[in-house]
Amino acid sequence: MKKIVFFAFKGEQMCFMHVLLNAIDMHEKGMKVKIVMEGEAVKLIRELDSGGSNVYKKARELNLFDSICKACSAKMGVLTYNEKSGIPINGELSGHPSMAKFIEDGYEIITL
Repeated sequence: MKKIVFFAFKGEQMCFMHVLLNAIDMHEKGMKVKIVMEGEAVKLIRELDSGGSNVYKKARELNLFDSICKACSAKMGVLTYNEKSGIPINGELSGHPSMAKFIEDGYEIITL
């Protein structure tokens, strides 16, 4: 089975929608897909929770979100909110999620 992990860094909602659309599409085609929120993208959780995006809701329902960066959430002022979001907070690599664990587990990494 093909494994893909999206590391989303950009805080632009329109850009992130493409991550969500592709993650859902790949999942529906039988691939194992994960999304990791990094950089400015960590701010999008609160925006999308309040915005009512059906694409975001579907990605949440499909459990496609792996984690949210702890260090970036703290830096961007959304750590408390993100900790309550239900998506795991990850800081295993000096406060950030590690790409190495995904590579070791056979994932291809896509960054946006």
